[in-house]
Amino acid sequence: MDLSPDPDHEAIAEAVDAVCARFDDAYWSDLDQRHEFPWDFYRAMADGGWVGICIPEAYGGGGQGIAEGAIVLNRVAASGACMNGSTALHLTMFGLNPVVRFGSERLKEAFLPRAAVGDLHVAFGVTEPDAGTDTSRIATRAIDDGNGGFVVSGRKIWTSKALESEVCLLLARTDGSPGTFDGLTLLLVDLDPAHCDIAPIPKVGRNAVASCEVAYDDLPVEGWRVVGERGQGFRHILHGLNPERILLAAMACGIGEAALRRAVAYAGEREVFGRPIGANQAIAHPLAQAHMQLTAAKAVMRDAAWRYDHDLPCGEQANTAKYLAAEASWFAADQAVQTHGGLGYATEYHVERYWREARLQRLAPVSQEMTCNFIAQNVLGLPRSY
Repeated sequence: MDLSPDPDHEAIAEAVDAVCARFDDAYWSDLDQRHEFPWDFYRAMADGGWVGICIPEAYGGGGQGIAEGAIVLNRVAASGACMNGSTALHLTMFGLNPVVRFGSERLKEAFLPRAAVGDLHVAFGVTEPDAGTDTSRIATRAIDDGNGGFVVSGRKIWTSKALESEVCLLLARTDGSPGTFDGLTLLLVDLDPAHCDIAPIPKVGRNAVASCEVAYDDLPVEGWRVVGERGQGFRHILHGLNPERILLAAMACGIGEAALRRAVAYAGEREVFGRPIGANQAIAHPLAQAHMQLTAAKAVMRDAAWRYDHDLPCGEQANTAKYLAAEASWFAADQAVQTHGGLGYATEYHVERYWREARLQRLAPVSQEMTCNFIAQNVLGLPRSY
């Protein structure tokens, strides 16, 4: 891995920063409070070509790797957009990776060019109310319709961007019974309002981008909408877990960086007892610690991205990056609130919003405990615990 500065990466960061500078904290706070999707921001990023940065050039995208995608999402989150801004983008930026890797040429030609220019919004439907982390318990059914297609019925939760999305990558059971991974098939389905009931889930943060429960009622799906092989859907989504962890680590670090930036500025300006509060080690040392934790998490994230883009094993690095970034982001955001004192709980300083979004990183899309399980079993060789 070459650790010298990369002019192309620096140019990406500068260009994304320039777009994000047009959308300040007040913009994001307002949309979060009104539960309104950031359309102006999304269109600005799409116009700049950033939504399609990871989609192959053959389909109109930028043809870049996870390292470049991570830079984009990190800078977006670090601007103060946090998860509202990065989630608005990344499901289209990289959500279609299973189609790129395993989809038929017909599927690629039908959807990738539109995604590359930001014209196609994509959701991801895996988690179910009665399955949760145990994907083998998925019960949503895709039943053969007798004409080579399927009819889908079931329920999914935490389907982000379902309200704005035209299509959803849906993991459904075509064969077998709940309790096994075999028989799960990945489908790219239309979110047809005649067959899909979409309801936002009330939640504590990241409210500009809704997370939804989607009920599928006899949704027709044509056979060519199968992504990869029938019955191999779980294995297909596993392929995308490492890059997902890497991108989430980049976003989490961005939230922490935004929180730390505000905390440092406040600590340097706020005077108590005749001097800036940042002169007190009780304030300064936790902020220094937050900086070091974020720097370490980003280093592991970059290592994981480099390994993925060079087709090297990266499961340990990707999961470690996600874990460290989630912890570093939460620590930085919490210390930002603490640095502001009572005003940290007020909306005008925005750190409470960062704090709410940082907390999510330790829960989703995989908990810190499950990440530890992965490392314990696959790296340390310890017995399976669940």
